[in-house]
Amino acid sequence: MSRVISITHPGDDQDKRLPAKTRRPTIMKLYRTASGCFVEEQDQFYKPSAYSSDADRWDSLITRDDLYRHLLRGIQDGNWKPVGLTGLENILAPIGSQEVWAAGVTYYRSREARLEESKQAGGGGFYDRVYDAQRPELFFKATPNRVVGPEEPVAIRDDSTWSVPEPELALLVSPKGTITGYTVGNDMSSRSIEGENPLYLPQAKVYNRCCALGPCLLLVETPLPSSTEIRMEILREGRHEFHGATLLSSMKRDPATLVQYLYRNNTFPSGCFLLTGTGIVPPDTFTLKAGDEIRITITSIGTLVNSVG
Repeated sequence: MSRVISITHPGDDQDKRLPAKTRRPTIMKLYRTASGCFVEEQDQFYKPSAYSSDADRWDSLITRDDLYRHLLRGIQDGNWKPVGLTGLENILAPIGSQEVWAAGVTYYRSREARLEESKQAGGGGFYDRVYDAQRPELFFKATPNRVVGPEEPVAIRDDSTWSVPEPELALLVSPKGTITGYTVGNDMSSRSIEGENPLYLPQAKVYNRCCALGPCLLLVETPLPSSTEIRMEILREGRHEFHGATLLSSMKRDPATLVQYLYRNNTFPSGCFLLTGTGIVPPDTFTLKAGDEIRITITSIGTLVNSVG
């Protein structure tokens, strides 16, 4: 059964003391659901006057460079109508026809883990050098059909003996290379396969249900603060098997720089999603099992929940 995503807004009480005409949304959240898309702003959900859940319509919306301002105007002009909802169900991954790419070794903790997993294969030096290099590691992660949304099962490869989730901030990037939104990402990884040889990275990273995105697109006018926290919990048979947390301030790479490198000599007609790397790595003794529940929370965005199946 799908969980209901309820409204929560930091700073609501302070904002409600302002006159109605002076209020300005600090954040907006855009959801894609089985019954259409919704914007959450302040304590209200809005739905467009005419909308089809067809992926082409979603693409035409989220590829806009002015996505935040476009939705704000739509609410103010009445093109997005308030609906009497206190939560949402049947939330889908916020992706249309976009590719998903990823950056690696952007946190010191990730560097340590990669050195450890690949030292016997002689690949440790590669990860050490890329952490200190100007050029980041960027790799293709998933096509839309390999991405799952909230409450959908992610997969572990049946030929991997060591599999982990990687909780990451995901950027929504427009065709022109503008960061227009943020969401929660889970970059599932087969560490045993990647550790055998760095050249096996595509097999370790790209497979069916290898990536999860959601629950929404956070739309803000300014970049997320470095104090933004990423947390992950893994539950096994209802018990906490692992938990960890990190801050965006621990990321060595600047998100805008990652996008700039990704868009060098490359085009994305529908825009793309870019996972920005992980700073939370379970111990080497841990591997995911079928039935585990992965909960990834990023401040201001929400919690992405997926089981392993």
